[in-house]
Amino acid sequence: MRRSIATVCLSGTLDDKLAAAAAAGFDGIELFENDLVVSPWSPAEVRSRCADLGLTIDLYQPFRDFEAVPARLDANLARASRKFDVMAGLGVDLMLVCSSVSPDAVDDDGLAASHLRLLATRAADRGMRIAYEALAWGRHVSTWDHSWRIVRQADHPALGLCLDSFHVLSRSTPVDGIADITPGRIFFLQLADAPRMRMDVLQWSRHHRLFPGQGSFDLPGFVGRVLDAGYTGPLSLEVFNDVFRQADPDRTAVDAMRSLVALEDLMGRGERLPAAPDLAGYAFTEFGVDGPAGSDLAKALAGLGFTLVGQHRSKPVQLWEEGGCRVVLNSAVVRPHATLSAVAVTSDDPRRSTARAAALKAPALPREHGPREADLTAVAAPDGTSVFFTSRGDAWRDDFLSTGDSAGDGAGLLAVDHVGLTQPFDHFDEAGLFYRGVLGLDRVTTEEYAAPFGLMRSRAYADAARRVRLALTVALLRRGEWAPAVAEPQHVAFATRDIFATAAAIGTPMLPVPDNYYDDLAARFALTDDLVDRLRRHGILYDRDASGGELFQLYTPIHGGRVFFEVVQRRGGYDGFGDANAPVRMAAHRHNRLDLPHPGAGGNRRR
Repeated sequence: MRRSIATVCLSGTLDDKLAAAAAAGFDGIELFENDLVVSPWSPAEVRSRCADLGLTIDLYQPFRDFEAVPARLDANLARASRKFDVMAGLGVDLMLVCSSVSPDAVDDDGLAASHLRLLATRAADRGMRIAYEALAWGRHVSTWDHSWRIVRQADHPALGLCLDSFHVLSRSTPVDGIADITPGRIFFLQLADAPRMRMDVLQWSRHHRLFPGQGSFDLPGFVGRVLDAGYTGPLSLEVFNDVFRQADPDRTAVDAMRSLVALEDLMGRGERLPAAPDLAGYAFTEFGVDGPAGSDLAKALAGLGFTLVGQHRSKPVQLWEEGGCRVVLNSAVVRPHATLSAVAVTSDDPRRSTARAAALKAPALPREHGPREADLTAVAAPDGTSVFFTSRGDAWRDDFLSTGDSAGDGAGLLAVDHVGLTQPFDHFDEAGLFYRGVLGLDRVTTEEYAAPFGLMRSRAYADAARRVRLALTVALLRRGEWAPAVAEPQHVAFATRDIFATAAAIGTPMLPVPDNYYDDLAARFALTDDLVDRLRRHGILYDRDASGGELFQLYTPIHGGRVFFEVVQRRGGYDGFGDANAPVRMAAHRHNRLDLPHPGAGGNRRR
């Protein structure tokens, strides 16, 4: 199907928006009236520019407060006539008319139908059509089925419906009847996802829409019903979002296109994506380090039971191992702090994983490798992390010359349980869509919690076998000068069968946890005194889910200025990430960095 995007989705001038849409591969645009009003180009020049870029103008929008406002009918018709002139210059034949929100609007379907029929007649005389859309906050018409009754009553071939997924799904109006709309009467389809929120629907719409796959709406089900009704027009994105309207339009347009490609694949429509291969887990995680950070992380890994087993043949890269855990320290990736610069997942078909990523607008990164070195493919995630695809058998380990030391059981770490990445505020939803789509993961949880420095959101993804888990977190507001010294912390969590044995075997200081936490823990979960004492003694945090599954967590301090490690043990099918403990860990990390054993200790509190 053709793919279109409303210019309101993107930041910048009209030229910026058109160039970004074309570069991302869109076929057409919805031209938002405000973007034309502020443009120095005439309608004819906009038409020419779109043609040069290979873009069609599929819709001109919006025309507001027209139907059932009898006191303004003549003025509205005159206004429409001028808009038809503009549309003629643009070369677009379809105009969006939103249901009226005017306080002067009359609650009279017959009047609304007669007004819209009159407008459609005027449009048809100019070779144009009208798409009538029910705004979710319309004064008298706010649901799709109500708008369809009016369009059907008006009974004019140049009048049809515009269905917007946000306006339909935000009202929780049944959608089964959409498939029964007369074929050819749905003139346009607009798509937006959104998180489920309890708030004024107008504010929800203006500030919190998302691209498909980033929210909670059942867009495959909705679009499927529209297509069943015979719709053959473009899939068009209309997303009002405060972040997108400030972000780089090129990046946003790619994110938008990725969402449509993933949606079509989910529905079994259009060009199908290469299927996501099964994943066997994390082959390795890589940290970019400078000299001091590298030394700091090396000491931490040694304390956790890791052994330095290899040095790369041609690069300043070390390989550390314990059990099935592999950590790479890369001194060639220089950042202000230690950074989780790459993750490698073991794929049943790395080539297919790479092809899937490319189809989702994530082409392979250029890489140099020696003649005897593994040719690993990597793609770049929105947060800058490189994602490698490796095959089973770990051939990549041959790139490392042995140090002569072999990895043992160490402290009992088995494998990577999950990777935790704090995202930049502007790219949280984009990153979630990327990792979910490229790796073929499912969303596991979405949580919000009050942390010491503001509200945090956590969204976790995993494959069906739970071999690859990923937790993304973000602060819900941009922070000013008063903020933690650790910018967007990152961590790797390792699994163990017995966290108490692991805690006893670890040879490095772990994160101190306040006694208040354990006093509260005993009260919340009715734990035995013996268990609470064991948890307290080792600094282990605890959580239990509604089904009785248990999670035990143990943390290191911050290392290299930004990263830390976690040890986890899951019991009884616990599938979460211990978000209830995150504020405790964050406060403990701050006190540890400031070397404050209790709140009354001195020191530089803004460090």
